[in-house]
Amino acid sequence: MTTNEKQDASLRRLTDFLHEVGMLRHVPRSGYAFLGTGRESVAEHSHRVAVIGYALARRGGADPARTVMLCLFHDLGEARTGDFNYVNQIYDTRRERDAVADAVAGTGLEEEILAFWDEQEARQSPEAVFARDADQLDLILNLKRESDLGNRYADDWMRNAIKRLTSPLARDLAETILTTDHTDWWRRGQDETWWVNGTRGTRDNRDNSSQDRRGDA
Repeated sequence: MTTNEKQDASLRRLTDFLHEVGMLRHVPRSGYAFLGTGRESVAEHSHRVAVIGYALARRGGADPARTVMLCLFHDLGEARTGDFNYVNQIYDTRRERDAVADAVAGTGLEEEILAFWDEQEARQSPEAVFARDADQLDLILNLKRESDLGNRYADDWMRNAIKRLTSPLARDLAETILTTDHTDWWRRGQDETWWVNGTRGTRDNRDNSSQDRRGDA
C-alpha cells in the first residue's frame, strides 16, 4: 500500500469514527423509562459530564484537561452497546472496552483514547475520581429537575446516586444541588414585573434605575 493509500485509508477510518460518535446523539439513556419521566441521549449526558468534570478538577486541584478527556470518552462504547442501565446489569454484561477498541481501530487515536477509558474505569487517579463523580452529578442534576417537577421517585434515585460519590467536593456540590431549585439560574433575583412585561435585569438594577430617573426629574 502506498503512502497516499495509507493516508486515504486512515482518513476513511477517522470519518467512520466521527460518524460513530454522532450516533451517541441517537442512543437514549435507558434508565429514564424506569423513572417514568425525563429523557436524554448519551451525547447530551457526556457534554455536561465533561463540563462538571472540568469544574471539579479546577476546584479540586486535578488536571482539568485530562479530566475532561476522561469524561468525554467515558461512554463512547455505547454507540455500539447501547446504554446499560442498572436493571440491565442484573441480568447481562457487555464488552464495552472491546466496543471502544473496535471504534478507534485504525484511526490513529487508539492509544490515547483506550488509555483514557482504562484510567476512568480504574478510578485511581484524581482525574478519574472526578470524572466518575461528574458522571453521577449529571444524573443527580437531572433527577433534581424531575423531582422539582413532581416525580417523587426521583428523590429515591438521588439518594442512591449521592452514595456513589467519592470526593468530598462532589458530595458538597450534591448537597447544594438538593437545596437549589433547577430554575433558579434564570428566575432568581427577578420580581413580579418581569413576568408581566419582560423587563430585563434584577430587582436591584431596576430599583437603581428608578432612583436615577427620579434624580433626573
